[in-house]
Amino acid sequence: MMRAVAAPPSGQPWGPRSHGEGRRRVQRARVRADARQVGGRESAPTAGRVRRGLRRALAVLMLAGVPGAAAAQPPEAGAAGPLGLGRAATAEEIAALDIDVRPDGAGLPLGGGTVADGARVWDRACRACHGAEGEGGIAAPVVGRDPAARPPTVGNYWPYATTLYDYIYRAMPGNAPGTLTPDEVYGLVAWILNRNDIVDDEAVMNAATLPDVVMPARDRFVPDDRLESDAVR
Repeated sequence: MMRAVAAPPSGQPWGPRSHGEGRRRVQRARVRADARQVGGRESAPTAGRVRRGLRRALAVLMLAGVPGAAAAQPPEAGAAGPLGLGRAATAEEIAALDIDVRPDGAGLPLGGGTVADGARVWDRACRACHGAEGEGGIAAPVVGRDPAARPPTVGNYWPYATTLYDYIYRAMPGNAPGTLTPDEVYGLVAWILNRNDIVDDEAVMNAATLPDVVMPARDRFVPDDRLESDAVR
């Protein structure tokens, strides 16, 4: 079977030189195409196909990871979203996450704890990381009043005692955050404040007494009241 072969342009010879030039042209074309893709200048049809493919893949993964998700219905009527997945959070679910405590004590729950209560919880849940007396271990120290000491501690750096409750309740112990009850957290707060010589041995911490505790570092912080200035305070 005969195959037709196009002749080279006039004046150009057959042979390795012409074939080499062709290969170089193909390589240059590929380099230019790669550069356009890396620079984000691929054609609109290609970009559109990629986006559609990603959306389909995401939908498949979400459905595969949530058994029965395709049949799940939101608690309220109406579309759940652009992909028809998920639902509106219930009031109970929101309340479970709404646990922040403000410096003035807003958000503190009912309950209370003493220094003695906190000592028992500390031995069980805290001393393995923070040391027997809060001096630090594999985790940071929480006891120390010297303002020049490093690393900073509750006693020499924290400006509000209420932040201590907020942090412990949401984040401690490190291997099981969120497992301590309000009473246990109030007891730990009382124990840590007592070890920093901020409250006495008979102190009881609760939503009424904790906001009244004045921390040693309270006056070492100033409000950032700059409006249109870059001055450093």
